[in-house]
Amino acid sequence: MRIRDLLAVGEPRLRLLTGDPDRAFTSVHITDLPEPGRYLSGGELVLTGLMWRQGPEDSARFVAALVEAGVAGLGAGQAWLGHIPADLVTACERAGLPLLEVPTEVSFRTLAEQAGHRLTGDAREALGRHRRLVAAVAEGADLPELFALTAAELGVTGAVVSAAGEVIVGAPDDPAGLARAYLTATRLPCLAGGHTLFGVGRGHRAGGWMLACDGDLLDRADLGYELAACVALERSRMEEGRRVERRLAGELLAAALAGADAAELNARFRTSGLDTAEPYAIVNATVTHPGPAHPGPGVLGGQVLEELLGREIVAPPGADGAVAVVPLRGGDVADLAARLRAGAAILSALPDARVCLGLSGALTGAAALRGGVEEAGHARRLAEARDGGVVTSDEIYTHALLLATVPGDVRRSFAGRLLAPLLDYDAGHQSELVRTLATFLDCAGSWNACAERMHVHVNTVRYRIKRVEELTGRDLSTMADRVDLFLALRAR
Repeated sequence: MRIRDLLAVGEPRLRLLTGDPDRAFTSVHITDLPEPGRYLSGGELVLTGLMWRQGPEDSARFVAALVEAGVAGLGAGQAWLGHIPADLVTACERAGLPLLEVPTEVSFRTLAEQAGHRLTGDAREALGRHRRLVAAVAEGADLPELFALTAAELGVTGAVVSAAGEVIVGAPDDPAGLARAYLTATRLPCLAGGHTLFGVGRGHRAGGWMLACDGDLLDRADLGYELAACVALERSRMEEGRRVERRLAGELLAAALAGADAAELNARFRTSGLDTAEPYAIVNATVTHPGPAHPGPGVLGGQVLEELLGREIVAPPGADGAVAVVPLRGGDVADLAARLRAGAAILSALPDARVCLGLSGALTGAAALRGGVEEAGHARRLAEARDGGVVTSDEIYTHALLLATVPGDVRRSFAGRLLAPLLDYDAGHQSELVRTLATFLDCAGSWNACAERMHVHVNTVRYRIKRVEELTGRDLSTMADRVDLFLALRAR
């Protein structure tokens, strides 16, 4: 119930002295204790006879205790002092706490009973509203229909956006900005770009949806929670059908990796809704994150991948990440990679989470499926070695693929053995031997090009490279030693 609703009642004749009349309260609490905070839980309209006030300084202390407890407003009676003191009005105004003047003839008990009746009616109305919304979802209303009903029932408009910035329903001005605000919010609901953001469901944020209600609903959060629950219910219903699709896709991938014959693979392709004559690509995804309570990298990777591609595909999770067969309808692998990168860039705002995506080349026919799965897996492992992002098949057929397939402890040991003398020397002498070596190799061993890029004299480069050779025991005029040091730098 809002303070405005209480003011609209003909009897008792209350008057708002300061504050927002649209502030909502959930209950009424009567007190004359000077320190009432321990008995308040937040959201109350507090009624007081001012018997605690012995001097002007008491008002600020009393109001501060109410604000700290999170009350919605204060109703002050005139019976004790005959008026509402100016210091109390000032304290409430400074604290942003609505203050109501309660006439002498008005009983607090009568006021509390009237407010209680209205609150009970509001609760019944909210329950009826919720039942109507849930019934609409149960009867098959899709999200646009649900939002139209919500606007009529609750007077709330907005949109639903995935964590990757994909608009599910509605037309927000900046879905990518809303997604980043959702991913980085320390708590929900929160305000962002003229919207109040609520989480939908209880899943991990990276694979989740967000409800963006127009305007500030923090004082009416129950409405946002109500709508978010209905959106979550609709999403769960949508998931029911996708479970079957995931199972069929998983069986197709398992058959391909097990070496099934062409006839079986073609049949499973068709059962999965795929056309063997249509070009496709394989995407392998993992999302790593701290905390044992969250889904595994493959499970969360599948959820994120499906959201990145607008739920147009399914991505069953496996031991080596989630894998999806993505038809290239009217596009190519470059278009698919660009779409994945755009979503992954938004998800990179989520603290402590790494989105790793590997993408095969364009494939045709069921027989190419196994090779595509292996290719996408190699690309995804390279993405993990790079600390996240999207890697395509064009990038893996280099030394990077070899490094990505080598265990991390082996890579670090190899790099440490070759580069430790240089790192130690740089640390002790504030020199740049490692940087000079990397630049020299990037310049294909050109003294002048290296000097120009580093903005030093060519003799400085010659001296540093000679020092590198002395410390490492390697000869940079030979291809073999150049390759070893190049790989060591890349393996760090």
